[in-house]
Amino acid sequence: MPHLIVDYSPGLFAPDSVAQTLLELNAAVIGSGSIQKESDLKSRMIPLEATRVGTEAGARGFVYAQLRVLPGRTPAMRAELSQRIAGVIRARCARPVGMSVQLSVEVIEMERESYVKEVL
Repeated sequence: MPHLIVDYSPGLFAPDSVAQTLLELNAAVIGSGSIQKESDLKSRMIPLEATRVGTEAGARGFVYAQLRVLPGRTPAMRAELSQRIAGVIRARCARPVGMSVQLSVEVIEMERESYVKEVL
């Protein structure tokens, strides 16, 4: 815990930019001060093979980031985390000519009772 998962439409992040983007995302989340131990943060970016936004024709894409955390953060802390993640994605995401790109970020509280974490 926590887990940061970023799904994105084809063409929005070059394969050689993903490692740096993950580093910047992790630094932004850790920099909030709401994560106690930096090694607890697990993040990944998942390129999606095929996506669709709406029904109308046209080049459209999206980036959806989800930060899953255990309970204990105030709404203000969760909002700050969302803004920090969105800021990195805004800075790093490509904007292909003619493509409309939507960005969404969500912070979700996991259920502590059913979450298992251990070091193997």
